[in-house]
Amino acid sequence: MKISKAEFIISAVSPSQYPAYAEPELVLAGRSNVGKSSLINKILGRKNLARTSSQPGKTRTLNFYHINDSWYFVDLPGYGYAKVAKDTHAEWEKFINKYLTDRPQIRGIILLLDIRHPPSKEDVMMYEWLIRHGIPFCIVATKADKISRGQWQRHKDVILCKLLAPPDTLLIIFSAESGVGAEEVNAWLEGRLGSHSQ
Repeated sequence: MKISKAEFIISAVSPSQYPAYAEPELVLAGRSNVGKSSLINKILGRKNLARTSSQPGKTRTLNFYHINDSWYFVDLPGYGYAKVAKDTHAEWEKFINKYLTDRPQIRGIILLLDIRHPPSKEDVMMYEWLIRHGIPFCIVATKADKISRGQWQRHKDVILCKLLAPPDTLLIIFSAESGVGAEEVNAWLEGRLGSHSQ
């Protein structure tokens, strides 16, 4: 998929701020610091379109990026950061859940997990939510450059086991540094976008 145009549109904090359009959306979900911004920049071929927050867990907005004037990347707030108060976390969860269940433009979700660590409780909950709601998704195991290639399969097996996921679950090993997995992510995006990927 050739990316000819990519622009940041808005950081939305309520449904009233979501862009009004019928174009498809592809959503990124994952823990704080899992590498969502790095994946966006790598896939879109931009260095600083998506920026990492200097305070993990403080970003509580949905960030909309318009791609090729035909579809959107939507970056969800990172979850699972310990310093977020429980009441704030509950509101946050409600906010994200409402977006995911009420937004018909969503064509699929990329669930990002850090390949170096077993999935967290929040990761498992997100995976189970996706299964329960029947939303098309793929799992992307980020930061593959942080461990040796010989360890990739073992870490992949740990992730699938912890999630209780079938062995044929689509899990893409990815590195924003080396570009490993970028082609596979692109292929999945094209499959979900259909004619909108042109």
